[in-house]
Amino acid sequence: MSEDRKKIPLIWKIAIGFVLGIIAGAVFKERAQVLAPIGKIFITLLKMLIVPLVFSSLVVGTASLGDPRKLGRIGAKTIGLYLATTAVAIVIGLLLGNILQPGSGMALSVDTSGFKAPVPPSTVDVLMGIFPDNIARSLTEANMLQIIVFALFFGVSAVLAGEKGKPVIAFMDSVAETMYKLTRIVMAFAPYGVFALIATTVARYGLSVLAPFAKVILAVYLGCFLHALLVYSGLIMLFVKKSPLWYFSAVRESTLTAFVTRSSSATLPVTMRVAQENLGVSEGISSFVLPLGATINMDGTALYQGVCALFVAQAYGLPLSVGAQVGIILTATLASIGTAGVPGAGLIMLTLVLTAAGLPIEGVALVAGIDAILDMARTALNVTGDSCVAAVVAKTEGELSEVERAA
Repeated sequence: MSEDRKKIPLIWKIAIGFVLGIIAGAVFKERAQVLAPIGKIFITLLKMLIVPLVFSSLVVGTASLGDPRKLGRIGAKTIGLYLATTAVAIVIGLLLGNILQPGSGMALSVDTSGFKAPVPPSTVDVLMGIFPDNIARSLTEANMLQIIVFALFFGVSAVLAGEKGKPVIAFMDSVAETMYKLTRIVMAFAPYGVFALIATTVARYGLSVLAPFAKVILAVYLGCFLHALLVYSGLIMLFVKKSPLWYFSAVRESTLTAFVTRSSSATLPVTMRVAQENLGVSEGISSFVLPLGATINMDGTALYQGVCALFVAQAYGLPLSVGAQVGIILTATLASIGTAGVPGAGLIMLTLVLTAAGLPIEGVALVAGIDAILDMARTALNVTGDSCVAAVVAKTEGELSEVERAA
């Protein structure tokens, strides 16, 4: 016990790496780019974990729920909460956009002639893309929606197979446990990866890129803070009966990892471990709710849509009616699921929103230069929301245990 107490907690090591990374990037500037390979290796290691961890844990989680009716009930709660928090996030983004007026009086001098807007997928393509025709290809391409769908079917089928399905479930359980241990090994390198990622980010973008778009950055970061403070705190107090400080202290490691990596999927191994060890969420609930959240829950991204839509409208001097803003809420909420498996989901969602609101798609180019800065905040909020929903669902299902570490 005495030796454990002497060890510096991982979260503090990551925080130290974060601060040192900022200093190194600011001091050494372009020379800090020599650290880029270290950051890329860390991200690659995290991505290495995703497919086997998600597939095995989701199969085990689905099988552990047993009754298909229970699976349906938990699925309805999970998706309902994800969509509700996403809709609230867009409202907060629109309110801040109206109050702060980030694009008001802006003289457009950005050359968008060379910018090619990403092509959003059609509704039919989205629906068809959910179901895998070749699971081997889905696994190799890391198509998370298709992997999730197959894992759900596979887990339910293993339960329905009875005695003959038990060895399959036991094998998947062993794979999942092995992946959890591998996650711990990879996370031991997190402080170094965080240091390199932040140093190269600061060196690349510096502070000069922030000045012209300070209001947009302020609105997105303030919105993420308010959403976490009001929505997540409210859910934790109402359903889990715990204080917000208990919650945010418990999930700080996954939130910071998401902020640095800018990837909900890459952070998933950390999110799952934190939810189980710090929040007390059962393995069955976390294995189902969190992979789904990393794929479809985009609170931070949705909030970003609201702010940026108004920013573009104001920058071009175009009025955006209340009706159009309501349309943005509906479009962005549904798009959070529709663009889940598409690379560059943030920009594609923004393209969909601008199109639905009748705004110039070229406006996406205005925020492209600071997208990495905004991506940090929105990804951190996405991951924090995933854990919140997991805790709420677990509590309502009686599968949230008391954990001393996070108390």
